[in-house]
Amino acid sequence: GARFVHLFYCFARYVMMENMKKLSVGTGIPFAEAVMWRPLDMYIAKARHRVAYNKLLQILQREDFVFQEYRGKAQ
Repeated sequence: GARFVHLFYCFARYVMMENMKKLSVGTGIPFAEAVMWRPLDMYIAKARHRVAYNKLLQILQREDFVFQEYRGKAQ
């Protein structure tokens, strides 16, 4: 349901943040500062967030549909 999708989204965000921490080592940009930077255009940042979130929801819904079809054919 919606709680699972939100949990999965939070987990994916956490994994992405940890990956960014590893990639920022040795670049001369401390990770905390890079995360706190605000984009110049917040509208574009929010739009990108909505697109990414909606894409994740579509993928999860498609996966759920495939699992339901598989269960239906297995019975």
